[in-house]
Amino acid sequence: MRKLSGIFLVGLCLGAIGAVVVTARHSSAAAPQPIAVTEFVTPTSGTPTPASTPSPAPKTKSEPSATPAPAAKAEPVKVTAAALDKIVRDGEVSAVVFDRERGAAITSVRADRAYTSASLVKLLIALSVLEQGGPVADVQRMLSRSDDDLASRFWSAYGGPAIVTRWTTKLGLTGTRPPEDPGRWGDTLITASDIVRIYQYLLDHKSTAILNALRDATERGSDGFRQYFGIPDAAAGQQWAVKQGWSCCRPTRMLHTSGVLGRYIVVVLTEHPAKVDYATGSKRVTEVASTLLGGG
Repeated sequence: MRKLSGIFLVGLCLGAIGAVVVTARHSSAAAPQPIAVTEFVTPTSGTPTPASTPSPAPKTKSEPSATPAPAAKAEPVKVTAAALDKIVRDGEVSAVVFDRERGAAITSVRADRAYTSASLVKLLIALSVLEQGGPVADVQRMLSRSDDDLASRFWSAYGGPAIVTRWTTKLGLTGTRPPEDPGRWGDTLITASDIVRIYQYLLDHKSTAILNALRDATERGSDGFRQYFGIPDAAAGQQWAVKQGWSCCRPTRMLHTSGVLGRYIVVVLTEHPAKVDYATGSKRVTEVASTLLGGG
């Protein structure tokens, strides 16, 4: 009985081994080919995760450096009204480039034409708040992020339209007027020549809190709008201090860029039909600024 059991067990083992061999051959013949995967693997969270990328091989000594050379610093040039009108085709444009060292304008195109200010009036609001001992940090935030809520709060608390009339008299502004609707500070009327005078005052009186906020202007305003059009984009790589303005549509679209670039005060005011979207208008303002700075 024990011998039969041993023989039986040996037979079972040999049979199992044969079955495994047969099964392995069958599986190898029928195995599916690998399926190509996409560049990104989507986890259960739904956020794409980049696939791992092999590290690049180190550069050899013969390879050139990938670091681009710094762009040459552009210098302002005299520009005609016709050249700017060609850029802002179906709108209006005014521009002044003032050389502080020479005490004279290099370019002055329709410097006394009036535009609604949008956020440029925040320069006057900031002057009023700081003069009366208001909160410096909030003033700087209003300027650097072009925060409308703070501007409205300050406008109501520090005099409303009287802010404009007072500084118009103090600075000798000739074309600046308060808004017809006392609550709409963005409808204050301004001119390019008056904005130059405001910057001259800020620089002459070393208004550090304001100028630092303009140097720290964020790429996006508090409303999400990209405010690096105009001077910042045209003078990329250079140090600037800017205040931008944008508004629509009563009934037109306004896009303004203004600020200090080295020894120069640069102001570009533009008005566009409402059909010209912000992206197109912003590009045009940047092209105007680039042309004024000798890069066009």
